[in-house]
Amino acid sequence: MKLILAPMEGVVDFQMRQLLTDLGGFDLCVTEFIRVVDQLLPPRVFYRYCAELNQAGLTRSGTPVRIQLLGQDPDWLSENAVRAVELGSHGVDLNFGCPAKAVMKNKGGAVLLKEPEVIYQIVKAVRDAVPAHHEVTAKVRLGFDDDSLSQEIFDAVVSAKASSIAIHARTKKDGYRPPAYWEKIKPLKNSSNLKTIANGEVWSVEDYTLCKIRSGCDDVMLGRGALAQPDLAKQIKMHNQDETYQPLQWNKLLQHILASGMHSCGDQNTQYFASRTKQWLAYLKLKYQGAHLLFEEIKPLHDNQHVLDIVKKHANSL
Repeated sequence: MKLILAPMEGVVDFQMRQLLTDLGGFDLCVTEFIRVVDQLLPPRVFYRYCAELNQAGLTRSGTPVRIQLLGQDPDWLSENAVRAVELGSHGVDLNFGCPAKAVMKNKGGAVLLKEPEVIYQIVKAVRDAVPAHHEVTAKVRLGFDDDSLSQEIFDAVVSAKASSIAIHARTKKDGYRPPAYWEKIKPLKNSSNLKTIANGEVWSVEDYTLCKIRSGCDDVMLGRGALAQPDLAKQIKMHNQDETYQPLQWNKLLQHILASGMHSCGDQNTQYFASRTKQWLAYLKLKYQGAHLLFEEIKPLHDNQHVLDIVKKHANSL
């Protein structure tokens, strides 16, 4: 059983991966996508998206990180995939699920769900180019407007000899609206021995258990649920090992944020911590009452230091 941290664009960057994996439970992280158009990207681009390359492709806690690529040209994707693993990425993931309009208008992400043959060509080109000991994986949805092509999409990835497939159990049209249709993954999984990972709407240990039963998958990818409950992966691991675990309380989470170094990201961006904390609190409010109070206090602030002072004040008051 593996738990994988999902590649959430604009949310789960190096700092967030580091903070979440410090809490334990994750077996693998996948980066935000790197857009590939018509060139071999310079190494600095890969390091910008995956700072873990500076430390053997591992987070501070030792969790492997896999670079995700997005594009539509098999040749350029394969060249960039080779570079990714040469730089230290633990395999390569291919994005066929992003529903962003800006991405799809350039024939990337979820729009390729309409063309299983193109998905096959991309995965095969990357698989043929990347050394065999590196995994090549694909992240897809059930389909674009509906799930009528779900089997063809799955078969394309199987035929291209990918190492595994992560299925977000919704179509592009569904977006991120609940529910996730985990039960639609099971017949796909049962049609092949390809390792299949379920993704979507896992917010708790109970959701995880239902997801496994309905999807038939042992491996699960956590996204927004891990942002709302940062120790969710650890909770699931402890549950699977029949060990008692006390979920992370609000005061402990604030202390963890302060100890993580997230506020000193070193990129000279005086608003990074402020904007990222406010963004994250939108998820934390779903699980922690204290997040509402903190958000209201920092909402008008933009400077890192000002927000940091407020977070310290809330942590000390508890």
